[in-house]
Amino acid sequence: MVNTDEQQFLNNLDKKLWTSADKLRSTLDASQYKHTVLGLIFLKYVSDSFDIRRKELTDQFKNPDHEYYLDPADFGGADSADYQAEINAELEQRDYYAETNVFWVPKVARWEFLQNQNKVVINSVIWLSKAGEVLTQAPEDETEKRLCTRISSVGQLIDHALEAIEQDNAKLKGILNKRYTSLQIDPAKLGELIDLIATIPFKHASLSSKDILGHVYEYFLGQFALAEGKKGGQFYTPKSIVSLIVQMLEPFKGRVYDPAMGSGGFFVQSENFIREHQGRIGDVSIYGQEYNHTTWQLAAMNMVIRGIDFNFGKEPANTYTNDQHPDLRADFVMANPPFNMREWDTGVSDDDPRWVYGKPPSGNANFAWLQHMLYHLAPNGSMGLLLANGS
Repeated sequence: MVNTDEQQFLNNLDKKLWTSADKLRSTLDASQYKHTVLGLIFLKYVSDSFDIRRKELTDQFKNPDHEYYLDPADFGGADSADYQAEINAELEQRDYYAETNVFWVPKVARWEFLQNQNKVVINSVIWLSKAGEVLTQAPEDETEKRLCTRISSVGQLIDHALEAIEQDNAKLKGILNKRYTSLQIDPAKLGELIDLIATIPFKHASLSSKDILGHVYEYFLGQFALAEGKKGGQFYTPKSIVSLIVQMLEPFKGRVYDPAMGSGGFFVQSENFIREHQGRIGDVSIYGQEYNHTTWQLAAMNMVIRGIDFNFGKEPANTYTNDQHPDLRADFVMANPPFNMREWDTGVSDDDPRWVYGKPPSGNANFAWLQHMLYHLAPNGSMGLLLANGS
């Protein structure tokens, strides 16, 4: 539970960010803007986490009592160029980051680099080498040129950064939403958004940067759901409802499953519940499924931000026709599936083993959701869900 000071800090942060970000929304509808903003928030998070680890390592390299200590005497003294070069070289060793579960962030995806270069590409073209070096003109040598990437817009700069992170972190493959170029957002407005997100203060006396960014992410999801109206309910369930179901089920240990996970709200609240009751998040395994590709990406980023391991299947998929967890028997099933879906059963067999109580009617999917969740519930498991009146 956050205390009064922490809550005031978060409330002020929410107000500042939403008021500022809302001014930049004129060129996109809420559904597009959601992914634009949250993708950049994620990028800021992994970059900040990387920077924090770099600072820790720099201190450790200079600490005589630490196992990573680099003795200046071996490199001509503490003020020598060779000593600084050695530290810089060590800071680029990926194993140091992997050992603390920090994502490796290539130079072209680090926030300071993006902030500096987004102002350049508004008015000119740059070329980026594999090493992240910035060239103001294409290399004359054709071989070198093929190894460089031509950047002519802010959107392309961001897409290139996200692609670089995916290439260097297998866990993020296919998760990041690399479509900033195709959205054709006003470059100046996108640059403003980068500068705005850079102002998120990830420092507080008692809140970790992960806690702060996790809160910002959840707050933005809620605000975007309100902005989208009825459509927003497809990816976001109000926190009060999610918290009630989680508190009723008390998922301390075992497998937690949401077959209509949206952006992953039930998993986030399960983690919060476990932490508040001094449990271990490692005692819980997370399983989810989502049909919408961009919402599936939001959920995955939501988990990564909080350091939660997850299994969302091989791909976004229809829960009825392409069950991503056919053999799962979960200890806790919790969900808020879409209400009263019509013509849901195209491609679904009448003999599907999930229909223990008979094939659900084609005109309404509520009974199908209920049977699907019962099928995936372990013999002694617990289930909590929200369905439409009359279900």
